[in-house]
This record gives sequence, structure tokens and C-alpha cells, in this order.
Amino acid sequence: MARCPWCGEDPLYQHYHDHEWGVPVHDEHTLFEFLTLEGAQAGLSWITILKKRDNYREAFAGFDPAKVARFTPARIEKLLRNPGIVRNRLKVNSAVSNAQAFLAVQNEFGSFDRYIWGFVGGRPVVNRFASMNDVPAQTPMAVAISKDLKKRGFRFVGPTIVYAMMQAIGIVNDHLLTCQRHAELS
Repeated sequence: MARCPWCGEDPLYQHYHDHEWGVPVHDEHTLFEFLTLEGAQAGLSWITILKKRDNYREAFAGFDPAKVARFTPARIEKLLRNPGIVRNRLKVNSAVSNAQAFLAVQNEFGSFDRYIWGFVGGRPVVNRFASMNDVPAQTPMAVAISKDLKKRGFRFVGPTIVYAMMQAIGIVNDHLLTCQRHAELS
């Protein structure tokens, strides 16, 4: 299979590339999962987070934002002792406050899905990049979404993190033209 070169030879990375990355996501728990995992990834490699993903699912109540929003300081302290996740206090605290902001967005827009996909009119942006050097780390749209998320109380949502989330949840199709998944998702 012709793939984007970033997934290399790692089977976990290849599976993620082949089955998830760039596939449009509309499930609320999955959207919250990617919001949380992309924030946790800041400063780390994505493969590090993929390897810890199952631990994150368990530690963060299956990424149910209503449950995570109610995490107590004692629960946060327990998470900070969990070797299966990134034990960064700012990142763990942001997951809880982001869950609260996520619920507020759901309340205002009816769903986080309606909010986040509203930035692209509900349809993925299909880019046509020939090489990894062409793929940006952020875009003006990612900057705008980042600003809006921050205004709504979200943290760990800078433009680069937001663009990575946009790629992951299929708001943008950044598979290279040489990648089989580009055509499949277009």
C-alpha cells in the first residue's frame, strides 16, 4: 500500500494511518479523545501517544467529557501517578478543564461536532500535497479555531495542536497525492 511516509514501518503507526488519520469523525467521545490526545502530544511524538492510547481511554473514562469534567483534585492526583499516560500536571488539568469547555460548546451548539465542523461548512478540506515538505504545521483556519477555542476556555489548543487535530479527525485530508488514502478519502 502506498502510504504517507510519516508512518514509517511501525505497525501501530501504519494501522492508525490506514484506518483513522484523516477519516471524518463526528462522534462526540472520539472528538474529545483527539482533542485530549493532541494536547497530551505537545512536545512529544505522536507514536508515544498512540502507544499510551488504551491507557488514556481507561484513565479518562472512555473520553466521556461529562465524566472527565467531574474529575476531582484527588482523581487528578491519581492520574499524575499513572505511568500509562503522560504525567504532566498542566496537560492533565487541561483535559479536565477542556472537558468542561467541551460541555459548554455542546450546550451552545447542540454538539461539539456541529461547532468544529462548522468551520468548514461540514465538508472536509481536501488538500493536494505532493510531499511532506508541502504539508503545513498550521494554517490560518487553525489559527482562527485556536483563538476561538481559547476564548471558550480551552487549553493546549495552539494552532499547531489544532491543525494536528483537524488532520486526525478528517476536517482536512492531508494524505499526500501519492498515498492511497488520499483518493479513498476525497
